[in-house]
Order: sequence, then structure tokens, then C-alpha cells
Amino acid sequence: MVRAIQKTLYLILACFIGLFIASSFFIRAKYNYFVYGDTPVLEKQQLGLFILGIVVVLALSVILYKICLKLNQCSWKIVIPAILLCSFAIRLVIIFLFPRLPTDDSQTVLSLALDMLYRNDYSSFDTTGYLHMFPFNFSIVVYLKTLLRLFPDNYLVIKVFNILFTLLTSLMIYLLYKELNGKSKDHDYGILVFAATYIPSLFMSNLIYNDVIATAFLTSALYFAVKFIKRKSIKDIVFAAIFLAVGNYFRSIGVIFLIAVVVSLLFNMRAIGVKKALTALFITALLFNVPGWTQNAVLQATNVVDEPINENSAPVYMWLNMGINLETFGFWDNRESYAIYQQDANYNKSESTELFKEEISTKLSEAGLSDLVKMYYKKIVWTWTEGTYQMERYGLGNDGSSSNGGRMGFVMDRYSYTNAATDLFKGDSSYRSGLLWLLYVLNFLMYVFILVRLIGGIRAKRFEETSLILVVLGFIGFYLLWEIKSRYIYPVYPLLIVLSYMGFKDVYDYMLKRYFPRRPCLLGKRGFKDADQAISHFAHSNA
Repeated sequence: MVRAIQKTLYLILACFIGLFIASSFFIRAKYNYFVYGDTPVLEKQQLGLFILGIVVVLALSVILYKICLKLNQCSWKIVIPAILLCSFAIRLVIIFLFPRLPTDDSQTVLSLALDMLYRNDYSSFDTTGYLHMFPFNFSIVVYLKTLLRLFPDNYLVIKVFNILFTLLTSLMIYLLYKELNGKSKDHDYGILVFAATYIPSLFMSNLIYNDVIATAFLTSALYFAVKFIKRKSIKDIVFAAIFLAVGNYFRSIGVIFLIAVVVSLLFNMRAIGVKKALTALFITALLFNVPGWTQNAVLQATNVVDEPINENSAPVYMWLNMGINLETFGFWDNRESYAIYQQDANYNKSESTELFKEEISTKLSEAGLSDLVKMYYKKIVWTWTEGTYQMERYGLGNDGSSSNGGRMGFVMDRYSYTNAATDLFKGDSSYRSGLLWLLYVLNFLMYVFILVRLIGGIRAKRFEETSLILVVLGFIGFYLLWEIKSRYIYPVYPLLIVLSYMGFKDVYDYMLKRYFPRRPCLLGKRGFKDADQAISHFAHSNA
């Protein structure tokens, strides 16, 4: 029964991945704030350029993989710190070359942190205040306030901590991969190099918000959960529960990871043992909401608020309402939903909930079935194939030059200063568009190798990656209904890296097995007994 459910999950994700791959040959999802403003774009695919990009990125990937194979001879005590140190240096250079200033929500939460730190001003919790409407962002405000209290008050400190969290994510990607591939005799440093140099994560250190932090904690939680299922040590599930609770505190999509962990524990209850599995479930459930409960208790005890902070916050129906939009297929609706909550309902949660329900019902009844199908198709394809997590705006930034496409007629992003690098990537330069093309193609190839891994798992009846599959499917389902930004699925990129690297390795090893058996005399001359021994030698010596 469990195997059948796991196979079904693999098949469902394979269908979605197949949809993303097939769609990419006809339409290209784009996000370029300078050109189009804060809006999603789907345009006809430039097939020739797309195929050329695939060939180039694939060739570079093979070369990099073969280089990484040569590192297998070296001790992890040297290689892992060296890779992470190089990654730290690259990220540090990027934040100096592209000194993006905070804008929008990142500027708001930073301003609130400064107000609380220097003026003890918590008025944002009052009606019409930012935290009254979005109390979930108090977590990032507290974090920023703490950093600014302990360290010099500047952007560099916050961005350096972003780098440290991203390095933690890179390490956890490697450890998660190794935990899922315990039979591998190689060090598999390639996936660590991939994670440590993944371009969107390199630039997102510039984003002063909760995405980077939550991703580190949630990835760590999944690693320890997988480790617990494999090794059955209670301390691992305690670590998983703590990381999961903190990750969810920073971004409420932690509940998707929670569901994945709980379902995985149930799937493996017989192997773990009923008593130990139930203990793990209890610990995970008990700790999950502790940060939120503690925050509410402290705020009410100190008279910052006189009721739970979620009492009159914006309801979930606001984002569900944004998620139904034929014109922008669930993207930003230019404050229309905000107006319902702020003006029509006067910041009252229960009243706005009813208004949003009516609005959603009206939208669904007025739209035809074909219109809804087209909208949801565009929504899911754009979200998952855009491929950059909107790094162009949130990580790379711009110099504030005018553009016809920018929201309200101008680009809101700014740099602290400009230099040769910012000039090269200014506006919609060829360097900027080339980088976006690279990331788009890389994302496409990752899906291709994920599909290979999924099909291979189904055929071999191997379902060790079920917990990862559950998280990815959870994100797909959630953002099919919710308001969308491709940045919102940033916390799932570590799992896409793990699955795609597995698929890439499967293809690489398969090609070698196809290559060596055709040359039995060559195997004999080199002293190899079989193709597997040749592959092992090939991987460890001259790649």
C-alpha cells in the first residue's frame, strides 16, 4: 500500500515536470522588472536560441562534473571547507559589486526594526499599521533588530549573515544528498559545488528579507528528518523539529515541510518502530508552533498588543483572491485586494474574509471554464519555469534608470553606488538578458534530469526521495491557488538541486556503461574486470 502511494506521488510529480519541459519548447516565462515592471510575462519561445543555450549549458555542466570527479581523491576535511570558503568569497564580491538597497517589503521591515531599536516604536501593530496587516513579518523584524543591536548598523552586516545562511543551505544540500545516497562510495563533491555556486542563491544574499533564512532552516529540518528515518536517533528528530519550527516562524510555508515530514514518518513507521515513530510525531507537532506562541505571549505581556496579533490581520482569503486573476494569472493585482481589506473592511479580518469570499465566488462564476484552465496553466508554468526566482530584481537590482515598463513609470531599485559591474548589467543590457537566459536554460535542464530520476525511481521501485517529492508537490499545489511570485518557491530550490543532480549522475553513469562494454579489449588491457570497475576508476582518476 505504501509503495503504491509513493509510486503515485512520483507519477504525479513526473507529470508536472513533463508539463514544464514540454511547455518550455513553446513559451518562455520571463520576469524583467526594468522592461516589463512587476508583472509576469509569457512569450513565444525562441527555439533556436533555446536549443543553443541547452547545448552550451549541458556541455559546461559535463565539464564541471568531470572536474569535480577528480576531487574524490581528496579528504572532505579539506574539500568541503575550501568549497564553502570560495563560495563565501564569491558572494562577498557580489554584494560589493552590486550594492542593492532594500526596497518594498525589505525596506519596510528594516525601517520597523530601526524604529523599535532606537525609538521603542511598536505602533506598526496598531490598526492601519504594517504589522497589524502582516504580523507574520514580525519574525524578520525581530531578527533584523537583533542583528542591528549586536553589530554595526549597516546593510553589509545583514548581507554577510545572509551569506552564512546560504552556505548552511549549501552544506545541507550536500548532506541531504549523501544521506539519500548512503551506498555511494564517492564523496560526490559535485553537488556541493553546484549548490555553492548556484547563481540565484549567489545573488539573493542581497535580499534583506526572510527567504534566505527560512530556506536554510527548512532544508536543515528536512535533512535531519531524513537522517532520523534512516538512523532512528531521537536527537535527529529533535533537531528536525527545532529547525522546522524556526523555519516556519520566518516563513509560514513551513507547514508544507511539516506535512512532508509527518507523512514520511507514517510511511516508514514499521521500519522506525511504532513507539519511536509516535514519539517523533509528538515532538514535531509539539515544537512546531512554539515560536509563534512565545511571540504572542511576550507581546501581550509587555502590552505591545492587547490581543493575539493574528486577530485582525489580513486573512488568507486575500492571497487566494489575488491568486485568481485572468490578466496576470495570480500575480500582483495592483492593490485591489489590499483595498478590500483596508478600505472596504476597515482592517477587520472577519468582515474582509466575507468580502473576499464573495469576490472569489464572483470571479469564478464570471470566468468561463476555458478561461480558468488557461489562467491556471499560465500560472503554474510561469511560476515554475521562470527559473530565476526573480533574482534580476531582488538580487541583481538596477540603477534606477527610467523605463516604460517599471511600476508607476520608474524603477524603484537603487544601488548604494555604481561601478563597472553595475554599468555592464545596467537596464536591459545584453549581460543582464544573457544571465537570465542562462538561468532559464539551467532551470529547464534541472527539470529534465529530475524527470530522469523520477522515471528511474518508478522503474526500479526506489522511493527514497519521497519526502522531497512531497515538499515539491506541496509547493506546486499551494501556489496553484495562492498569489504567485517565482521568488516564493525559492525555499524549494535545494530539493530541485538534489533531485536534478541525482538524475544527471544517473544519465552520466548510464552513458559510461554504454560506452565501456563496446570496448572489451580496452577494459582488459587496462586491467578492468567489468564496466563498473572501469567507471569507478574513470571517476576517481582521469575523469
